[in-house]
Amino acid sequence: MSKTTKKAATKAKKAEAKTQKKPKEELCVFAFRLTAEERLAIHQAAGPGKASKFARRLLVAAAQGDEKAVKGIMREAKNEA
Repeated sequence: MSKTTKKAATKAKKAEAKTQKKPKEELCVFAFRLTAEERLAIHQAAGPGKASKFARRLLVAAAQGDEKAVKGIMREAKNEA
C-alpha cells in the first residue's frame, strides 16, 4: 500500500469516527448555593465559559478520592489564571 493510500485510509477512518455519535448519558441536576465571591473564584480559576465543567470535574474527582486528578485540575486552573 502506498503512502498516499495509507493517508487516505487514515483520513477516512478519522472522518468516520467523527460522524459516529456516542450515546449521550442521561444527566441530572446537582445544585448548591455559593456566595458571590465563591462563584467569582470558580469562574476565575476555570477561565471563560468553563466554570461548570471545571466544578463538575473537580467535584467528581474529589468524591472518588482521586487525589492525582484533583491536583491536576488545580494545576490547570493555576495555568489558566
